Amino acid sequence: MSNSERYSELLHQLEQYSYQYNTLDNPSVSDAVYDGLMKELKSLEAEDPKLINPQSPTQRVGGKLLKGFEKVQHSVRMISLNDVFSPLDVQAWVNRMEKLLPGADHQYFCDIKMDGLACALIYQDGVFVQAITRGDGSVGEDVTANVKTIGSVPLKLRISKDYMGFLRGRTEIRGEIIMLKKYFDELNKKQLADGKQIFANPRNLAAGTIRQLDPKLVAARPLCFKAYDLLREDPAEVPTNSYAYNALFELGVSANLRATVFNNLSDVMRFVNDWEDKRRSLPFETDGVVIKLDDRAQYTRLGTVGKNPRGAVAYKYAAEEATTVVKDIVISLGRTGAATPVAVFDPVLVAGSTIRHASLHNADEIAKKDIRVGDTVVIYKAGDIIPQVQSVIEKLRPRNAMQFSMEKELARQYPELEFDRPDGEAVYRVKGATGPILLAKGLEHFASKSAMDIDTLGQKNVVALVESGLITDISDIYAITKEQILGIDRFASLSAEKLLSAIQSKKSPPLSRFIYGLGIRHVGTQTAIDLANKFRRLDSLGTATYKELKDVDGVGEIVAESVLAWFIDDDNQIMLTKFRGLGVWPKDAETVVGPLAGKKFAVTGTLETMGRDIASERVRALGGTFQTSVAHDTDYLVVGANVGENKLKKATKLGTNQINEKDFIKMLS
Repeated sequence: MSNSERYSELLHQLEQYSYQYNTLDNPSVSDAVYDGLMKELKSLEAEDPKLINPQSPTQRVGGKLLKGFEKVQHSVRMISLNDVFSPLDVQAWVNRMEKLLPGADHQYFCDIKMDGLACALIYQDGVFVQAITRGDGSVGEDVTANVKTIGSVPLKLRISKDYMGFLRGRTEIRGEIIMLKKYFDELNKKQLADGKQIFANPRNLAAGTIRQLDPKLVAARPLCFKAYDLLREDPAEVPTNSYAYNALFELGVSANLRATVFNNLSDVMRFVNDWEDKRRSLPFETDGVVIKLDDRAQYTRLGTVGKNPRGAVAYKYAAEEATTVVKDIVISLGRTGAATPVAVFDPVLVAGSTIRHASLHNADEIAKKDIRVGDTVVIYKAGDIIPQVQSVIEKLRPRNAMQFSMEKELARQYPELEFDRPDGEAVYRVKGATGPILLAKGLEHFASKSAMDIDTLGQKNVVALVESGLITDISDIYAITKEQILGIDRFASLSAEKLLSAIQSKKSPPLSRFIYGLGIRHVGTQTAIDLANKFRRLDSLGTATYKELKDVDGVGEIVAESVLAWFIDDDNQIMLTKFRGLGVWPKDAETVVGPLAGKKFAVTGTLETMGRDIASERVRALGGTFQTSVAHDTDYLVVGANVGENKLKKATKLGTNQINEKDFIKMLS
């Protein structure tokens, strides 16, 4: 047998073993056998490099460092699912679908939700050519070189006589890049042994690993890919989700073996409940079950609302609880000088994440729960996301545990700053709001998406700029040079150019964004819009009187005083002068004229067809005003599902018009 023939046979056999191991989860040979054949393959390639096939398992890891990740437009938007939390929520979802598809029979495809990094794999004529992260759903990042190192990602699709069509043209496979729990635990044990910091949770580690610029580092971490969707240019080629999973397995792509189709909701909920009890036995982290219509034609006809399809939901399990010990209570300073106490814990695993700290909100909250250093506390994750302290187990309290004093701790932790607590507020704030900590917070806020939206000026770059001493206030970012940035260890030539380009492209922002970006206390996005619409020019706002400010719709005494105080401050006036000298100044506001001009809307409860952000944008685009709460001048309160009582009571008391979502949509159209 020639070397060429032996090489082809080895490739075929190794591909088969990889399929059994990664896709079927049923290896037929030991690791030693696989490693022995791999060794022989490498030897043949070294002896005759002309033999090397691009799909050889030896070609997964490149030798060059990546320069960065290019943005890539998804062919079909990568959506996110609406969350449901109870059987009643699931029934309500089904009822909504039945109204849109009356008389249709539904089968439900259920799969355990994996907690990882969503990614799309592109195959052309069966050969792997590209990997794209989810990104914002419309645009992701090209991470091909890194994903290529993952052993469960086939470099070419397996030949299957029943699915030959998927080996022709473009096939897209979507799924999650995850790290199995056993590998995560092993990696953290090694980190501890090496005296290094342990990783927080498998999902963050998987996402952070894929964004490394060194493919060899990615290859050294045991990631795996689990598919959950299969796309073709002609949707008719994939009639059901169950068909898609069968095709994935035959094509050599790993997917969850536990996915099942059910004919009724009773069986769906039995599946959901069974896995809530058994989820800790799974090899990967999960926080729920994905429930979809199996028929993809029905799914498509139902369409989407914003980023969420009507034909699928994610059933989220209730938050897990855990106990841990409060090691310390530290105080964090926000961008406006607000002092927030934070409990620091012994690390504890809650709902798949390692929790080390949680906000205690303010001094009143600490006093109410009587939280002390040394206390054993019960913590949970609200909505499986935000860590919260639920209660204190007082019987386990140390005898010497002292009550927490916010004022004493502020003086101890920030001796160089002065704080006060305005009447009627629960929060202590820094007097004067100065210092590098606040400067970093202020600059991060200024660059945020809701404000100036300066790409690449995230938290780490902000901290690097502040610590370098190059900036004394936020206007200085427009004066820094490439040479100055290159003096900071964090930056190379390309990253410095990208940062400068991003900054310089945002020199003439809309007035409302600039006002919001200044970080004036109590001035949120809507208030900034109200001020911009009223005064039209920043100079006019800066010279407005207390009465003029207070007369603005949506602006009360506290906001008026805060705006006045900001513009009176000498440091802020110096900063505005610097902005103007650097050619940075907001555009004058243009009044939006539309059918909703002069009308004010508020929403209570959940809207079925759109989120509140989308609702607010549509109202403003038509000249109306969107309010976060019901006021005396609110024209309409839109009443959705699962409403709270406060807004309804206030609207009834004030005589505000109450409309349902259907009437609201008519007004928008």
